[in-house]
Amino acid sequence: MRVPRTNLYIAAIVIAAAVAGTLYYGAKRNVGTGPYAAEVADAIPLIEKETGLTFKTQPKVEERSKQEVSDFLLTKFNEESPSEELAGEEAAYKLFGMLPDTLNLRKFLLSVLTEQVIGYYDPAAKTLYVVKGADEKVVNITITHELVHALQDQYVNLDSIQKSTSDNDRLTAAQAVIEGQAQYEQISIMLGGGNIALKVGGRDRIREMIRENMSAMPVFATAPMVIQESLLFPYLSGADFVQRFKEKKGKTSPFTNIPRSTEQIFHSDAFFSDTPDEPTTITLPEPRGAKKVYSNNMGEFGARIFLYQYLKDEQTAARAAAGWDGDRYVVLQSGAGKGIVWATVWDSTLEAAEFTDALTRATSKRTAMVERAEAAGGATFHPKGRTVSIAPRIIAGRALVIYSDLPDGMSGVIDPAAIKLDQH
Repeated sequence: MRVPRTNLYIAAIVIAAAVAGTLYYGAKRNVGTGPYAAEVADAIPLIEKETGLTFKTQPKVEERSKQEVSDFLLTKFNEESPSEELAGEEAAYKLFGMLPDTLNLRKFLLSVLTEQVIGYYDPAAKTLYVVKGADEKVVNITITHELVHALQDQYVNLDSIQKSTSDNDRLTAAQAVIEGQAQYEQISIMLGGGNIALKVGGRDRIREMIRENMSAMPVFATAPMVIQESLLFPYLSGADFVQRFKEKKGKTSPFTNIPRSTEQIFHSDAFFSDTPDEPTTITLPEPRGAKKVYSNNMGEFGARIFLYQYLKDEQTAARAAAGWDGDRYVVLQSGAGKGIVWATVWDSTLEAAEFTDALTRATSKRTAMVERAEAAGGATFHPKGRTVSIAPRIIAGRALVIYSDLPDGMSGVIDPAAIKLDQH
């Protein structure tokens, strides 16, 4: 799920507070002018040392009331999340069964966004805004994290990296680098540098700490799993990627070569090898007898979440999604209602078969039905008023799995033979 960066901020504070609790800069010093001048002056050399980059200009920090910062974030949210785009995603994830039918996605995300407002770096204004009167410990964490974003913005255009709307997986991977670097450097500074994973016990311990601190974020705590995981992924998996990047590339900027998929965030060999595993672009044909409402992709990250939602087994979900090589879904509308078709391509027929098996078991749990096995190795389910099918296919020599959830009366809307594959 594509989550606007304005929504991702909250997770950084929860993670950082859980990991370190407090950030010690030493005694306050009167350095420069303006709000938080001492904190900025203390943080900058630490950030420059960790990243190997120097600030070209002194970042601006301004204080605003909580309402002013909240209003600003709402404006950014609306800019980053066009109504049609968000409505399309909402329809898709409800059809996947990953969001409740009664959830208003825009309203809920806005509630998460405004639950706790401390500060935010605006690439357009080149300014870090901090809420007046905010808790000093949290402000210190915020300033360190957001100053990393300010430094990033002096070397790459953060806004342009996050503009894509037609390739959610690539956008999620880019956000993982942006937030992952800020998260990694922030925690590294808080812990005195070195290997984060060894010092804090890895992502499992961080997740446990987040759960323990959920009381500080009651709206986030009630979010559907796909929203929670989409919020946390850029920080947890992003920081993990940045750590591996630093181990292999030293102080080379991760923005010199940004991963093109969440698969490359997850798997070192997919990104760091001499022949990176580039995603295959899937182009679905125009539907027959139905209108295309929205189309995008899930990526390996989305495939994992879909499986885990119903199987409740993280290792099985990760293993079954590991052979992902590309995907595309389309939301369809006809007189019969809304439906969805999701095509995934796999590195091998064996990995496609493993995904088919996990997807079939997940769909059985979702529909509370036993599947009807198909001769080609797929399965069909018939929940009331709908047909859910899982169909392995070989197209242009590649192994695909085509999942569809369609209302009765809508069938044959996507011709598998007309699906096009483009490996970059």
